[in-house]
Amino acid sequence: MRRWAALAVLALTGCQPPVTGPHDTVFVSDEKLDLLHLVDGATGEGTGTIHTGKRPRGLQLSPDGKTLYVAAGNSNRIDVIDVATRRILRSLHSGSDPERFAVSPDGKRIYVANEDHSTASIIDIASDKAVCEIPVGAQPEGVGVSPDNRTLIVTSETASTAHFIDPATCKLLDSVIVGNRPRAVLFLKGGREAWVSSEQRGTISVFDPATRKIIDTIDLVQALPQIEQVQAVEMLVTRDGRRVFVALGRGNHVAEIDPATRKIVRTFPVGNRNWGIAFSPDQTRLYAVAGLSADMTIIDLKTNQVVRTVKLGEQPWGAVAVP
Repeated sequence: MRRWAALAVLALTGCQPPVTGPHDTVFVSDEKLDLLHLVDGATGEGTGTIHTGKRPRGLQLSPDGKTLYVAAGNSNRIDVIDVATRRILRSLHSGSDPERFAVSPDGKRIYVANEDHSTASIIDIASDKAVCEIPVGAQPEGVGVSPDNRTLIVTSETASTAHFIDPATCKLLDSVIVGNRPRAVLFLKGGREAWVSSEQRGTISVFDPATRKIIDTIDLVQALPQIEQVQAVEMLVTRDGRRVFVALGRGNHVAEIDPATRKIVRTFPVGNRNWGIAFSPDQTRLYAVAGLSADMTIIDLKTNQVVRTVKLGEQPWGAVAVP
């Protein structure tokens, strides 16, 4: 059964309209099958798989888009994949149990949350050496770095805390309590705002990174009473800064937020327990990956319509798309 799922010919569900826009490739991590599914974002068809280390979850592209990094938590490593050849070039020693991570804006370092070690590691990519390991709260999860590479935020799931770190000196600057079980970090407005999502509380804490103070809280539970079990997990912002999307976890929707007003604009129904979301390279589509229903929803952002659901794998977790 696992072999069939791994070879998984991805099935399209129902009679659905065609997806518009150029073709791209969506890499989807599957933490149960220890591989990446490759999906054509325009057709929803599977184009292959890449086997990785054990329990792949977080994925990030290098700034030039040529390299894909994949956190293999149960192998204590980050696999380095050449996007053009779809081959693993090498693996980085990430420290214990990597889950989410961020690539520095200059592409030289990786900032890793070591979940079972209560630390954040800074890894030099070229040398595959740890620059430093910074103690943080229990079960660190989310990682985000400002565009100027001066502010690193790591969230602690168990401690419900956002930790502010100076990546140049490896110094922990501050720790601020946020909503229960913080997950992702998103910098907006050129780094003048930082959003931290809270899975269990269903909120987003809005920070002024300069002062490390919370200036607002977006309460998704209150704003979306029609959706049961609203959570807040992965977040994305468009390149023009005008649209923010947040995966609602077991709320089985993706919400769109206007970052100017911090109000909900609309929601999109997706699969069961959506954590990972990704844009197509031209940002005309959004891909939402759901772990419990084992599928990926394709959303057309020009028409704001769900256009296709693709069944795949056993427990997909995160996604990244390339041309």
